[in-house]
Amino acid sequence: MAAVPNAVLQQYVKLTEFLGQVLGPSYEVALHDLTNKERSIIAIANNHISGREVGAPLTNMALSILKDKSYETSDYRLHYYGVAVNGKDLQSSTLFIKDRGRLIGMLCINFDDSRYRSLSNQIMGLCHPDIFWEDIRPKTTEGLAPGGEAALLKPELFGNSPEAVTADAISRELKRLGITADRLTAEERLRIIAALDTDGIFLLKGAVKDVAAGLHCSQASVYRYLSQLKDTETA
Repeated sequence: MAAVPNAVLQQYVKLTEFLGQVLGPSYEVALHDLTNKERSIIAIANNHISGREVGAPLTNMALSILKDKSYETSDYRLHYYGVAVNGKDLQSSTLFIKDRGRLIGMLCINFDDSRYRSLSNQIMGLCHPDIFWEDIRPKTTEGLAPGGEAALLKPELFGNSPEAVTADAISRELKRLGITADRLTAEERLRIIAALDTDGIFLLKGAVKDVAAGLHCSQASVYRYLSQLKDTETA
């Protein structure tokens, strides 16, 4: 457990441990302090699920929440899709911790239902052995809670360092566009940087350097692309 400077967050440290004990080993509970985005986790229970430790950074999902400020109109986000380091699907929910209206932390619960889903599939297979059961992940955004559209398109990914969070975000965008970093055009780099900016990646310290390395360009180029995006938004 890391030092907790905020008295409000201090109250959630024991709650994190308590929920981890009560919910059991299929539930990871992580407490984030937003004053340090690069080392935001200050308490975590059942961390075998994501493989993260105290001092791990905010996830891509948390950064996007900070960027779009959806926390201003909601107190939590429920049941969005995440992917653990071992590739298992997780069902995640986040409580926004506020101090006099200001967002100071997040309490996140990540549920690994793989054991139950495997057992369920085995039981259903006995009843309907010739039916192949579909993945439970939603295929459309219909009926999703606020913010669910983003979670469907961009699952939460868990990293133990800011560099890993940035690298995952870049990899996802390259895969989405079907291109490799060594063959990017200026327009493609701009599109990727725009997506990363929307996702809040540049809220992390050192992100410009990591993005430049990941997109095979200079840091000056990344700043130029960001300036171009800002000018476009202003216009």
